[in-house]
Amino acid sequence: MSSFPVSEAVKRMRPSATLAAMQAAADLRESGADVIDLSVGEPDFDTPQHIKNYAIEALQQGVTKYTPTPGLKSLQKGIQSFYEREFNAHFEPNQIIATSGGKQAIFNAVCAAANPDDEVLLHKPYWVSFPEIVNFTGAKIVTIDTEETGFVLNAEQVKRAITDKTKLIIINSPGNPSGRVIPGAEFRKIVEACAEKNVFIVADECYARFVYPPHEVFSTAMLPKELQQFVCIAGTFSKTFAMTGWRVGYTVANAEWTKAMNKLQSHSTTHPTSFAQAACAEALENWEETRKSLDEMIEEYARRRAYLIPALREICSFQCSEPEGAFYAFPDVRGYLNGKIKTSADFSDLLLREAHVVTTDGAGFGVSGYIRISYATKFERLKEAVERIKNVIGNLT
Repeated sequence: MSSFPVSEAVKRMRPSATLAAMQAAADLRESGADVIDLSVGEPDFDTPQHIKNYAIEALQQGVTKYTPTPGLKSLQKGIQSFYEREFNAHFEPNQIIATSGGKQAIFNAVCAAANPDDEVLLHKPYWVSFPEIVNFTGAKIVTIDTEETGFVLNAEQVKRAITDKTKLIIINSPGNPSGRVIPGAEFRKIVEACAEKNVFIVADECYARFVYPPHEVFSTAMLPKELQQFVCIAGTFSKTFAMTGWRVGYTVANAEWTKAMNKLQSHSTTHPTSFAQAACAEALENWEETRKSLDEMIEEYARRRAYLIPALREICSFQCSEPEGAFYAFPDVRGYLNGKIKTSADFSDLLLREAHVVTTDGAGFGVSGYIRISYATKFERLKEAVERIKNVIGNLT
């Protein structure tokens, strides 16, 4: 029997490193091990009860049919109101599409814009799906190394990377896996540099609300209209409202870009689940109640971060920059790469085997020698994980 002829587009893609780490955790759990999973990129909080109630109400009211491809009008209006209220930005309905999660938002944006002869800029470390989405289009990936600036992208780095073939740049802030935040003034300089060269920006703002004081929430929606036309905002309800399994995200972009993404989505998922959209619309409409749940989550993440970063730095040879947002730490483990432990993948594997602690190898994010640790896990389990890591490292020295 001949092998299946996989398409060249899919052949260019690699499996997700984060999903592979989750599978490793599941396999170990099945063997009976007490596993602490620090690889998961989702809130450990349940979806707020009032949002679940909205979905139940929508089901009871028969919101179970197809919706328009861009989503329910109520959800588009809710997203409009959200940006007007939070960022004093006005968008028309023909600039907004509801998507099946933030990942589809980014996929739609890139696939609607990139051609095989184009170059797409990615700043390292990048989220694992960025290069694979670009690979799918056949465009060429050009990476920008930000290690020398503490994993914070700046305008000068972008200017140096732009060529005559550059079509897009994907920017993620707060960053996954680093948790670093590009200051608003610097982000504006980046967009200005791109606009000057007619380069478009996919702004992954999936963690935009997860910013710790004194740092401030920034959205490209706050930029002047002449700059906004170069930006596609990719947003999601997954992180902000602890709704990862609901699969609702969205894009906000200029009307022409949105029209192209709408065409693409009409032939793929059509639209996100109808009653999940309705719940998201109500969550935005009743913002004060939703905001209270969000603030409680951020407060708890801040408490975990305040413990975790100093705890990691106390471990000999661990260097870890301060994450200003999201819920990830990205420690440098190169001080332990010697002998049998040659790579950060080996280091993650050691923690898995010896400590039953699951982390994600930084190579999947484009930066070897680092591991990603998610602190979207209960505080006591987080403390136990750190003690387990210390014990494993103690046996190495």
